[in-house]
Amino acid sequence: MPKKRIEQKLAEAAMLFAALGDPTRLALLRRLSQDGPSSISTLAESFEMTRQGVTKHLHVLEVAGLVDGRHKGRESVWAMNTVQLAEGRRCLDLIARGWDDALSRLKAHIEDV
Repeated sequence: MPKKRIEQKLAEAAMLFAALGDPTRLALLRRLSQDGPSSISTLAESFEMTRQGVTKHLHVLEVAGLVDGRHKGRESVWAMNTVQLAEGRRCLDLIARGWDDALSRLKAHIEDV
């Protein structure tokens, strides 16, 4: 993969992980993964915050590509975007493989000494 493409993927992953770094946003994703698509009103019932507060968190998740919002009548209905979540998992797997490779090289070096 070209260096520019790798840098772009890492920048996208950084946005994803920043969005996941908030307990409320993680709880929203958990709720959407368990219950499926939900309106802001329904989601707000589970949190001690206003619908506007929930909406702000959903917009952060949307920018990171983790949720999609659609208008259904007068309501906005939000659903998870599992494709982006899978991309984050691939990024973590890549990082983990890098650590595994580094530890293997260190072990080989120590054994040679």
